[in-house]
Amino acid sequence: MKIKVIVVGKTLKGFIGQGVDEYLKRLKRYLRVEMLVIPDVRSGKNFPIEQLMRKEEELILSSIANGSEVFLLDEQGREYTSVELASFVEEKMVSGTKELTLIIGGAYGVTQAVKLRVSGVIALSKLTFSHQMIRVILFEQLYRAMTIIRGEPYHHI
Repeated sequence: MKIKVIVVGKTLKGFIGQGVDEYLKRLKRYLRVEMLVIPDVRSGKNFPIEQLMRKEEELILSSIANGSEVFLLDEQGREYTSVELASFVEEKMVSGTKELTLIIGGAYGVTQAVKLRVSGVIALSKLTFSHQMIRVILFEQLYRAMTIIRGEPYHHI
């Protein structure tokens, strides 16, 4: 299975990029993982928020492959423990899901059209994180999920 993570805007903080790179490198042992960066359309432009979100919508929706199962990351979604997230990922793997797409929206979230395209919404926490910081958290949790699935000692119960 391949996991594609669609994010809005490039990583601006070095420490976030280092964390993302570290967990992407670790994840490659287990499955194909791709982070697709949608350009931040607000840089240098003074568009109204709705117009920015519509442009992000267009770019996000055009980046989803046909047949991909899509989930949005949002604080209003379903919360999982790390073990439950591992079960979720494993279920997608054994059910024959070829590509699992996870979307991290921009600073203003995503439009209703994007929400209508997804199969479900996942919350990594009830806390609000920046759309940049959540990248590291997501990739660490995906790595943790893979070690749980494989019975490796990274996750301590």
